[in-house]
Amino acid sequence: MSDGEILDVAFPDQNATYWVLPYALGPTDSIEVSGTYPAARYFSLNTYGTDLDTTDTLRDDQIVPDPGSGNPFADPGAQGLAPDRRRWHATLVTGPADHARNEIQALRPGGAPVGFLIVRVYVPDDPASPSGGVPLPDVTYRVGGATMPVQPCSQPFDPHALPGPVAGAGQQVVDRAIERAASGAFRADTPEATFVNPASTSGLFPNGDNKYIGAVLTYQPGRIAIVRGQAPAFPDTRAGASPTDPGQQVRYWSMCQNDLVSPYPVVACAGDFQTALDADGRYTYVVAAPEDVPTRVDPTVTMLPWGSMGVPKKLLILRNMLPSDAFYPMSIQASQAGGTDPARTMGDYYPDVVYCSAATFGERGYAGCVEGAGS
Repeated sequence: MSDGEILDVAFPDQNATYWVLPYALGPTDSIEVSGTYPAARYFSLNTYGTDLDTTDTLRDDQIVPDPGSGNPFADPGAQGLAPDRRRWHATLVTGPADHARNEIQALRPGGAPVGFLIVRVYVPDDPASPSGGVPLPDVTYRVGGATMPVQPCSQPFDPHALPGPVAGAGQQVVDRAIERAASGAFRADTPEATFVNPASTSGLFPNGDNKYIGAVLTYQPGRIAIVRGQAPAFPDTRAGASPTDPGQQVRYWSMCQNDLVSPYPVVACAGDFQTALDADGRYTYVVAAPEDVPTRVDPTVTMLPWGSMGVPKKLLILRNMLPSDAFYPMSIQASQAGGTDPARTMGDYYPDVVYCSAATFGERGYAGCVEGAGS
C-alpha cells in the first residue's frame, strides 16, 4: 500500500490510496483479479513497465460487472446494491487486451516480462476505509500451468527495509527511475510561481485519467503564496452524490503541495470537497509556513502548509480527472493534448499565483496582494 504517509513517493494525492502488485509473467501466463466495486469517487486498475510508465488502464466505469451484479460507476441504479451484487473480475494478459472482456495488458511487446499492477481508490465514502468499504481484490496467478492465489501483505510494506543486495539493487532502480522522471517533468528552469504543463509524467506511475499542471514555489521568510481560480463542478460522493452525476465537469480535482526533492513526497492536499469557495465559485489557497500564516483568514480561504523548511523549493500540483465533454476545452487535458499554454486555454479555471506578505494579505486580502505584485 502507498499513500501520503506510507511509501510517500512520486507526488501522490492524499485523497487516494494505491495498492501495488509487482509480477513476472511468461508468454502464456495471466493474473486473475476479482473484487467488489468500492463505495468511492473513483477506482481503477493500471499496469506499468519497468520504466514506471503506463502499459494499460481499466477504469471503474469500463469494468463490466459479473452476471447478476451492477456497476455503480456506470449505472446510478446500482448505487444501493449489496456488496455481493457489486462484483467484478478482470484478467491481466501478456498479449493484446480486450477491455470489453475486462482484460488488461500486463506487458509491453518486446519489453521485460516484469511489471506492476496498481489499484487506485480515490475519496472513499468512509474516510476510515481506504479501500472503499470492501476487501482488496482477490489475486490469482496462473503461471506455468499452476494456479496460485496471492494474499495481500499483512502490514505496510517498506522496500527500503528489505535485507540483501538483490532487494537493495531493485529499490535503487525504482528510486533512480522516479528521480529521473521527476527532475525531467519540472526542470530547474521552470518559471517561478506559474502553473505550467510538465514536460512529461512518464516514469512517475502516471494515472491516464488524471492530468496535472505544476507551479514551483521558493520559500522566503514572511512571504506566502496565494493561488486563485475557478473551481470545476464535481460529484460530492461523500455528500451522497453519484460518480455518474451528469452535472459534473470533472470527476475529481485537487491542489497538492509537494517537496521538489527525491522521493518527491506530498506535503498536503486539498481535494475538491475540502476546498472553500466564494460566492462566485472561486477558490483561494494560501501556502504558508506556520510562522507566516496570516492573522486574519477569510472563511473562503483554504490553507496549505509549506512543509519542511529544509526543502526550500516546492511544487504545487493541480489535478483534473476525467473532464466531461462540455468542460474538456477548459481542462488540463485539452491543454496537454494540444501542446498549448494552459494559461491560454483554461480561462477562469487557470490558477493564478502571487507572492505576498502575510501582513498585506491579512489586512487587504487577495486584492491587496495583486495590487502590490509588481512592486
